Amino acid sequence: MTSDDRDARPEGDSAPTDPSTTGETSRSSLSTRLSGSAARRRERREEKAKKRKQLPVWQETILLLGIALVLAIVIKAFFVQAFYIPSQSMEPGLVKNDRILVQKVSYWGDKGPERGDVIVFKDPGNWLGPEDTQGPTSVLAKGLAKIGLYPTGGHLVKRVIGVAGDRVKCCDKKGRLSVNGYALDESDYVKQDGTRCAAPMIDCKLDVGPIPDGYLLVMGDNRGNSADSTAHMCQDPEAEQCPPTRGLVPTDLVVGKVFALVWPRDHMHRITRPSVFEDIPDPK
Repeated sequence: MTSDDRDARPEGDSAPTDPSTTGETSRSSLSTRLSGSAARRRERREEKAKKRKQLPVWQETILLLGIALVLAIVIKAFFVQAFYIPSQSMEPGLVKNDRILVQKVSYWGDKGPERGDVIVFKDPGNWLGPEDTQGPTSVLAKGLAKIGLYPTGGHLVKRVIGVAGDRVKCCDKKGRLSVNGYALDESDYVKQDGTRCAAPMIDCKLDVGPIPDGYLLVMGDNRGNSADSTAHMCQDPEAEQCPPTRGLVPTDLVVGKVFALVWPRDHMHRITRPSVFEDIPDPK
């Protein structure tokens, strides 16, 4: 057999292939396809990004203002709101026209005001005069008030003295209030203006309780000049037109707890609950 006979192969047969060469070719082809697919995906992402970046400036501005407005409304509704002191009733700690911040988190769920808290609440019914309910007058101020960035009118600020179940009396031989039989030393926060007792608006004859569920007894720190619970109670509890809740504040009218005085700047401070209220026993 000649060398030509040995080299000759039947028609249609192919020369043997090298397995290693075939694998490298397949991997190279797969790599090329994957690379092309990744490039196309990258191009699509870049195109989308370009479209997003093409938003006009005025549209971006409106979008940002809208987001800020929504956030402000949510903050006002659930967290913090600005108010002002409408009268002299909370002196000496809070002076008329002081700007305060009220937080609402403390009263979420079943939690309610505690004795000693300074609270903001809606008018229970003709406690405020026309000048106190006016609120902001300019268009800008009214708009800011709607979203909680400007103090609103139509609200009162008082200190909680009694909560549901409590019995509040005035006065002992020293002219002090007592809650559940515990006499309060209020010298740290009540205005000392020469009044002869802690409840002068009701002629020092206060005897309330047990306070019904869902109600609060509130008083101003300026006891001689405060249209508070005592100023709206019946002088004669036996009178026919004297319901037991008259002068009390429904808890569902409470907006929140005052936690900071923010203006004027030199008067700025945090507002906390006086320690004397921690020693009051629970009602029996």
